[in-house]
Amino acid sequence: MQRYGIDIWGENDFIIDKDKVRINHLSSPALYDIVQDIRESGTKGPLLLRFPHLIQKQIDAIYNTFDNAFKELQYKGSFQAVFPLKVNQYPDFLYPLIEAGEKYGYGLEAGSKAELIIAMSHIKNNAPITVNGFKDKEMIELGFLSAKMGHNITLTIEGINELESIIEVAKEMGSPIPKIGIRIKLHSTGSGIWEKSGGINSKFGLTSSELLEAMDLLKENDLLQNFTMIHFHIGSQMTQIANLKKALREAGNIYADLLKMGASSLTNINLGGGLGVEYTQNEAYPEVTYSLREYASDTTFVLQGIAKAKKVKEPNIFIESGRFIAASHAVLVAPVFELFSEEYSQKALRLKEQNPPLIEELHELYRYINSKNALEYLHDSIDHLNSLLTLFDLGYIDLVDRSNSEILTHLIIKKAIFLLRDKPVRELTQIQDKIQEKYLINFSIFQSIPDFWGLSQRFPVMPLAKLDTKPTRSASLWDITCDSDGEIDFDSRNPLFLHSVDLDEEDYFLGFFKVGAYQEVLGMKHNLFTRPTIATINIDQNGYTISEIVQSDSLMEILEDLNYNPKTIKNKFLENIQHSSHIAPDEQERIYQRIETFLEENGYLKTFN
Repeated sequence: MQRYGIDIWGENDFIIDKDKVRINHLSSPALYDIVQDIRESGTKGPLLLRFPHLIQKQIDAIYNTFDNAFKELQYKGSFQAVFPLKVNQYPDFLYPLIEAGEKYGYGLEAGSKAELIIAMSHIKNNAPITVNGFKDKEMIELGFLSAKMGHNITLTIEGINELESIIEVAKEMGSPIPKIGIRIKLHSTGSGIWEKSGGINSKFGLTSSELLEAMDLLKENDLLQNFTMIHFHIGSQMTQIANLKKALREAGNIYADLLKMGASSLTNINLGGGLGVEYTQNEAYPEVTYSLREYASDTTFVLQGIAKAKKVKEPNIFIESGRFIAASHAVLVAPVFELFSEEYSQKALRLKEQNPPLIEELHELYRYINSKNALEYLHDSIDHLNSLLTLFDLGYIDLVDRSNSEILTHLIIKKAIFLLRDKPVRELTQIQDKIQEKYLINFSIFQSIPDFWGLSQRFPVMPLAKLDTKPTRSASLWDITCDSDGEIDFDSRNPLFLHSVDLDEEDYFLGFFKVGAYQEVLGMKHNLFTRPTIATINIDQNGYTISEIVQSDSLMEILEDLNYNPKTIKNKFLENIQHSSHIAPDEQERIYQRIETFLEENGYLKTFN
């Protein structure tokens, strides 16, 4: 059975049972069955499935793991976390998150005015709000208004100019004044794709000299009692714990020195984000080399050690780990539309009475291939095809001959793979990139997994069914955009093997896992493909319920979002129909109604024939 690395990235959230992948919770429904249930209502194209219980699981894991670390080390500080809204601001995700975190006082982090409005209007039970990123005076005023409303809000200073604005607004608006945090630039950096977001040259934070200047300003303006937090961030998706430990030692010493300089209200160290998520499907190439338990224990141990050595109080620990919370809760499901080798069928051959010798040899290879000679004949067919393509370029064979050579070679490859399916053939593995199948998938890479296009971040992918059948085709995935970059190529480090299927006889769905962080908010409307249809799935002991379906935007909604006028578009269609010499008067209404139907449907493909 092909497991697609589910034991590595799955975190026991998903399991394979016989031929299907299932959600490992209560009644354990199959993803395939949920998808077919939704499609029966008329929804086509890609689907994004949300599972709120996985949000709850991740929040529970963070709080319980830090609680255990604190108890084990008898740590005297407290633990708190906030969710960075930039990771996923959509309400059908955020509402379950707020509900799941309410018992812990789980807070929200905002990095813009719009995100701050979301936080202020949705936070519960005095849970913390932290405000990061660059801020103008208006945004700082909004933070003061939040404090006046009774919110537990901390404004994180990213530069001296922001502190000067806080001082100015404090004089204008008076008490209560929000808590003040200062982001510090560390020399330490993270690891992985996003490590450049940390370090001394990072975009945000104060250098040590600027930090001393900020302390002077706080003292001079009687705001030192509001300074409660230092904050650092060494990069998203940290792959190694050693980098964090180095950063903690640096930040811990800064914390202790600030206390000795008179910052008596400073009680919190905010580690920012970066808690890693495992995306790999190949255990030989892990992306994250530490566990949540190690992350919590090492953080607690390092900060406790510095506090004891410096004889200062142990700091409260804040984290802003958004990817860890959000990634696993969402699964993108996209139907396969076509296998491109399907066009290479035996009935498509146009053999002549007299064919070029190499084509005759290819035909013989196809007729007499068996399990003993399969690998040899596969190599021969590829060599023959290369020679025949050269002959075509030189004008020695015609287009029919070229077509026959391509068809015969692909038929041989397909037959060889079938004959060798149960044998560990090393040579076959080495040439998979040359004999891969192209699968056309009804989705947009740019819209649904933009981090693959922009950062080459791969996501776990697997078929939802047929898992009791060995997949034999090395696969590259093509999306439906009109762009050559819309392809997930075959990767020998994380090889993807899929099934040969007859799409006229059965549906074949691929699931892309751990897409719940950043992908929706970063998704691009390339070729005007918008968000897929989204469904929230609640699972109980008796099955599941689909509590909410948010349909993908219609064509008219897409155009209206680009400031096209729907009325103008419809009037233009009506005018063209009425003035067309190819449309009879009694057909005009029917054709216009058909166009209106198109405009109310989403932009994804429904049929391919």
